[in-house]
Amino acid sequence: MSRLAPAPDALVGRRFDVAVSKMLGVSRSKAAELIDTGQARLLDRPIAKSGILQAGETVEFDLVEERETPEPIAEDMAVVYEDDDVVVVDKPVGVAAHASVGWTGPTVLGSLRDRGVHITSYGAAGREGIVSRLDVGTSGLMLVCKSDLAYVEMRRQFAAHEVVKTYHALVQGSLRQDKATIEAPIGRAKVSDFRFCVTPSGKPAVTHWDVMERFGAEATLVSVNLETGRTHQIRVHFSSIGHPLAGDHMYGANPVLAAALGLERQWLHAMQLEFRHPRTHVWTTVTSRYPADLEHALDVMRARHAEDDARA
Repeated sequence: MSRLAPAPDALVGRRFDVAVSKMLGVSRSKAAELIDTGQARLLDRPIAKSGILQAGETVEFDLVEERETPEPIAEDMAVVYEDDDVVVVDKPVGVAAHASVGWTGPTVLGSLRDRGVHITSYGAAGREGIVSRLDVGTSGLMLVCKSDLAYVEMRRQFAAHEVVKTYHALVQGSLRQDKATIEAPIGRAKVSDFRFCVTPSGKPAVTHWDVMERFGAEATLVSVNLETGRTHQIRVHFSSIGHPLAGDHMYGANPVLAAALGLERQWLHAMQLEFRHPRTHVWTTVTSRYPADLEHALDVMRARHAEDDARA
């Protein structure tokens, strides 16, 4: 955008960066940036940002239009269920539920909107339609509400723990029991804003698990159901009993094992989602399959223990 503007009488005798700031309604630091890059200058003489604007001078603006970098889109994010009220996606690893400060990667909301999917306006700004989230490093099923009716009802179902969320996780070590419940409050860890821990001052959290497959003393594949939905709940709870998820370096996973399995994130997948449809009230079940990286890690683990069994 190019234009000429005579120096306003009220700004004559002021520093040039101050004058530009007032004329454009921008911060002084932004005005200084425009002067340094030649987007704001005097028509007849050079002037530094600290120079004084004189009467009768003309300011020339040649502003470069700022364009926001478009949000990356998760092209490989599959939609596994959709109707007029809800959409359930199979979220890949590396995709956030919604935009947040510091996150520059793809999001579930942004990717759905890019495909033309209508999302309800209900919900916090930037998180519309979301009633339950998955971590960036966790893959699997995630439900987003398209209609206002769905948002109100699904939020109620999640809050009342009526939705059945089943995860599969590969945890390190051999769990002593075939099924059990971990009930321990979870709160933020003092050592980091991004980590959580079991703490008496935390919020109640309940995790149920059943063993699906054992790999000697090295690892155990479990099916997990959550009564509560605390951030990092599965990861924190298993780490707290000495069985961190394979590949979960934040919560104490063995990096040697992770490397052997080819894991670059925690072995955790949201495998099944069961809920009562918000409009029809029909019990609805949606299922997923393991993504390639988790399937590969499981194949490697099975091969390692098949060799051990053969030697035994």
